[in-house]
Amino acid sequence: MPATFRKSALLLSLMLSPMLGLAQAQAASQPSPTALATATGIPHPAVIAHRGASFDAPESTAAAYKLARDLGADYLEMDLQRSKDGVLFALHDNNLQRTTDVASKFPERKDSPANEFTLAELKTLDAGSWFNKAYPDRARPAYVGLKILTLDEIIDIAQGNPQHKPGLYIETKEPKQFPGIESDLKDKLQDRGWLSPAGSKLAKSDLAVGQGKGKVVLQTFEKSSLELLQKEMPQVPKILLLWVGEGSIEPKSNVTFAASGEKDKAAYYAKQEPKDKAEFEKWVDYAKAQGAIGTGPSAALTKGGDQSYSDLVQPWMNTFTHDKGLLVHVYTIDEPVDYKKVMDAGVDGIFTNRASELLKYFKRPAPASVVQLLEANGY
Repeated sequence: MPATFRKSALLLSLMLSPMLGLAQAQAASQPSPTALATATGIPHPAVIAHRGASFDAPESTAAAYKLARDLGADYLEMDLQRSKDGVLFALHDNNLQRTTDVASKFPERKDSPANEFTLAELKTLDAGSWFNKAYPDRARPAYVGLKILTLDEIIDIAQGNPQHKPGLYIETKEPKQFPGIESDLKDKLQDRGWLSPAGSKLAKSDLAVGQGKGKVVLQTFEKSSLELLQKEMPQVPKILLLWVGEGSIEPKSNVTFAASGEKDKAAYYAKQEPKDKAEFEKWVDYAKAQGAIGTGPSAALTKGGDQSYSDLVQPWMNTFTHDKGLLVHVYTIDEPVDYKKVMDAGVDGIFTNRASELLKYFKRPAPASVVQLLEANGY
C-alpha cells in the first residue's frame, strides 16, 4: 500500500472514529423499548384493538368495543371525526356507505362526507347489518341496528368494566377536514378526566392501562395534526403513523396501481418501498423532533389482503427507530404467522382486529370466549 494512501486512510479513520463513537453513544444512551414503554405508561408489547374487536363484531360499534375491553385489550382504537353540529364520533371511512344504510335512509346524500351529517342524523343509521351480510359466519341478530358511537360513549365503554379498564388510542382522521379537532379532543378528554395525571395508587394498580399515564395515545398520519396535538396535549403520548405513498413516505417508484399490472392492491403495496434509506429515516427523525414517542408503520402480510401494505417494520427500520428512543406500533396484524414475524423484527405493539388471537399469542388469555363475552354483553 503506498504511503500516501496509508496516510489518507489513517486520516479518514481518525475523522470517522469520533462520529461513529458519538452515534454509538447516542444509541446506547437511549432507554430500551421496554423501559421507554414503562416510562410512558404504555404496555409492552401493547395489544391495540383496531376499531374494537372488529373481526368478531361490526367495527367501531358498542359490540366491538365492549368485546375488546372484556377480552383484555390494552387499548380501544378509533378514528375520530366531527359531526356537522360539532360532536366527536368514531368512523373510519370518509363517507358512510360501506358500514351503514345511509343509501336507503338518505339516498340523495349517500355520497356526502360523514361530517355533513348532524349527530341526530348519524344516530338514525344502522351501523351493524352490513357486517352480517359481509361475514355471515360471524353474523349475530343483535348486530342489526347498532349505532355510530360518540367519543363520550366509547369513554363510557372503556370505563365500564371494573376488572379491566383499557386505554384509548385515538386517530385524528383526515384532520384537515376538521379544523380545530385537536383542541376539541383536548377539551373532551379534559372534561372526562382522561388528561389528569393518575395518582400513585392508581398508577401502580395492575388492573389496566386505562388508569395510568399512558391511558390515552394520540395518533395521526398528518404532520400538521401531530404538531397541533403536541401543542394542545404535550404530555400525552403520540404516534406518527407511516406508510409509503402520497402524504407520507416518498416511494421509490411512482408507478400507480392502475399502471402497475398487479391484480390486487396488496401485491402492489407489498412492492412499494421508501425512495431510499434516508427517506424513511427522515420521517422517524421528524416524529422525534415533534415530540412523538413512537411511530405506527404499515406491514406486508403473509397472506396479503386489503390490510397488507408496504413492509415498514424491517429489522433495520425498527433498530433505527429504537436508536432514536422511539417505540414501534405496527398496523394491522391478525394472524399468528404475522404476529411472530413482526415481533421477531422488533416491534413494541400491534394493532389488530383479532384482539382475542393476539392476547392468546402473548399468553394473556381472555377470561372467557368471544361468544361468551358477546352474549354477556347482550349480543
